Amino acid sequence: MKIVCWVCFLSVLCAISLPGPCAAENPIGAPSFESSLFTPSPDVTIPVPGRIEPLEPSIAAEPPTSSHPTEEAPISPEQGDRAVENSDQDIPPEPPESEEAAETIADPIEPVNRAFFYFNDKLYFWVLKPVATGYKVIVPEDGRVGVRNFFSNFTTPIRLVNCLLQARFKGAGNETLRFVINTTFGLGGVLDTAKKEFKIEKQEADFGQTLGVWGMGPAFYINWPILGPSTLRETVGYVGDTLLDVRTYLPSEFLIVNASAWVLDKVNETSLTLGEYETLKKAALDPYIAVREAYYQYRQNKIKK
Repeated sequence: MKIVCWVCFLSVLCAISLPGPCAAENPIGAPSFESSLFTPSPDVTIPVPGRIEPLEPSIAAEPPTSSHPTEEAPISPEQGDRAVENSDQDIPPEPPESEEAAETIADPIEPVNRAFFYFNDKLYFWVLKPVATGYKVIVPEDGRVGVRNFFSNFTTPIRLVNCLLQARFKGAGNETLRFVINTTFGLGGVLDTAKKEFKIEKQEADFGQTLGVWGMGPAFYINWPILGPSTLRETVGYVGDTLLDVRTYLPSEFLIVNASAWVLDKVNETSLTLGEYETLKKAALDPYIAVREAYYQYRQNKIKK
């Protein structure tokens, strides 16, 4: 009996102290050593041997980081061409090449030219413009246009000879026809019958233009008193045109008549162009340079045509 009691006592002691299959199969609600002292919190998961726990979504989606730079995937030729096209579209187009700087003329005697320019400017505003304004009030526009036509017809030999010197034979023929028609049917050239009835245009030609066609450069700029803007080439041309002017060979008794005719021509032409010089001067920062460049470009265009 004692032996049986000792066996039962040892069995109960073994079941309590030693782990075994009995401990793993405790009934629900039975207290155990592990469940009472090491109950895990809801936020902590205990790994079970032989079981792979799933990763959290945020951790699984995050790519692995490394301190070393990752190698870029190779780019195919098509992708490279597409990237080049896109880069060309992103880069703004280069501005067009700047046009060549406008031609200008040498002006080695600028201080002297500026002094003459100042003189001519005062002469225009103090004398020529007031006289031309009064003349414009007295003489109607048709009369002033007739005076200009008369002086233009009178200087036909200058244009005719220079057309021949420039090998513009058709222009020389037109000038001849204009002189004959306007002198006979245009009241001595007062009416431009050749242009109005026969559509024969006047040819712009002078000896300065002829020298330019032959290849002579303008050399440098000159602003003559009273005569105004010019160049060395145009000054030589002015002398040549004077030799072709019929009025040059009139007797000395007609000197006063020639001078009066020149003044009348100048005043009449100014009355037809009043305001042009004022507009140019008002729009320019430096009127002297504006007049110089405008004259030079005008003469160059006449030579090119």
